[in-house]
Amino acid sequence: METYRGLFSVKSMARLFNVSRSRFYEYLKRRKNELDKYDPEFVKFLYETWKRHCENYGFLRLFRESKKLYPCYGARSVRKVMKLCKIKGKQEKRFRPFTTDSRHTGRIAPDLVGRGFKRSSKNEVWVSDVTYLPSSLGWLYLCVVLDLYSRKVVGWSLGLRNDSQLVKSALMKGIELRNPPKGLIFHSDRGSNYCSEETRKFLIANKIRRSNSRKANCWDNAVSESFFSTLKREIQYNYFYKLEDAKVTLFDYIEVYYNRQRLHSFIGYVSPVEFEEQVA
Repeated sequence: METYRGLFSVKSMARLFNVSRSRFYEYLKRRKNELDKYDPEFVKFLYETWKRHCENYGFLRLFRESKKLYPCYGARSVRKVMKLCKIKGKQEKRFRPFTTDSRHTGRIAPDLVGRGFKRSSKNEVWVSDVTYLPSSLGWLYLCVVLDLYSRKVVGWSLGLRNDSQLVKSALMKGIELRNPPKGLIFHSDRGSNYCSEETRKFLIANKIRRSNSRKANCWDNAVSESFFSTLKREIQYNYFYKLEDAKVTLFDYIEVYYNRQRLHSFIGYVSPVEFEEQVA
């Protein structure tokens, strides 16, 4: 089958652009001179990187990736090739905070973080939150624990109930993985699952200091909320039929992709694992 510049078949490219093959040939004639200015391997690299990241990457991350292998091409070239090849990142969805159940009698801890989200060492401050995912079983609740230093997800748990056990399970994974020192700050909202006696005793037993956001102020826990916004935008499936299917999908996204592959803007466009390894 005839291929375009030796990279992709006409049929597959026509399908990508959602046009007929005849119209795609006309498109090639109009665009040929423009794409001829770029190395075919450079074009192929941008397209395959975009596909490998499930079409999540936009300009900034593709530009950062391309500079590693093709430093001769600048931002304008990357933008132009993306436009010619119809490459677009997934758009950010409007932020909608998860409704926190703060109507309880549990003890509220002071805010020890104060929106100081930039930290100089790992295991200094962990932040946590819970979000929900739709399924045939009803809502699935996902609790995550992130290290503010590298933005790495150090622990997470998924269940059918948003309770203290869900929080403890995510925390236990983080403790087993990181073995944090005495005095680690654990920051969250004022939800009943975080302020319950069960959670408080667990934190005390592990010598972890508790911190809660201010009342009705979701931005005090913005890092966790930002992670959930990213996950729901980039995850491949948004509805699950089985709990195990959801766990497999979330494991692939969090442990394989987010922690080890996805470039994070806050830490200089490297993955959380790579950032910690570089510093170490």
